[in-house]
Amino acid sequence: RAEVPMAQVVHRPVKVPPSQRLPRRRGQIFLKRVYDPAEPGDGYRVLVDRLWPRGLTRDAARIQAWLRDLAPSEGLRTWYGHERDRWAEFRRRYREEFMAPGNQAALKALAGRARREAVTLVFAAADPDRNNAVVLKEALEGILVKRTAGAEAGPPRGGRGGRAGRS
Repeated sequence: RAEVPMAQVVHRPVKVPPSQRLPRRRGQIFLKRVYDPAEPGDGYRVLVDRLWPRGLTRDAARIQAWLRDLAPSEGLRTWYGHERDRWAEFRRRYREEFMAPGNQAALKALAGRARREAVTLVFAAADPDRNNAVVLKEALEGILVKRTAGAEAGPPRGGRGGRAGRS
């Protein structure tokens, strides 16, 4: 097998029999360990770790995309080392990394996907409450809320701008 370049995203469709398909849940983002079994309700499964999970084949992981560029940098990942007392600082530093201009396209694309269908951020960390996927999910939900609030506001009504009311 040829090595996939770091910037390239790996897409693999999951084939689910029609009898097992659940209704799509647009705007919902879920978290799941990569070692937990994939379910039809997971929607679009995205691995958000820089390293491929140990002992797992690509087929067994049932991942549609691997977004390495949105994962924490090697330096930040090794510095954090899942030490609880570093969690707050890890969150701050990681947010800075993925909010950098070079990552905005991937972040916006993932948020766009979440607007259309359920997205599950898949990670390998043992701690389900303190890992990079948790921070990324919060950021994506913030993007979705901002976009939804802007869409609900809609164009201004009344006023002097329209044709209605002119004599």
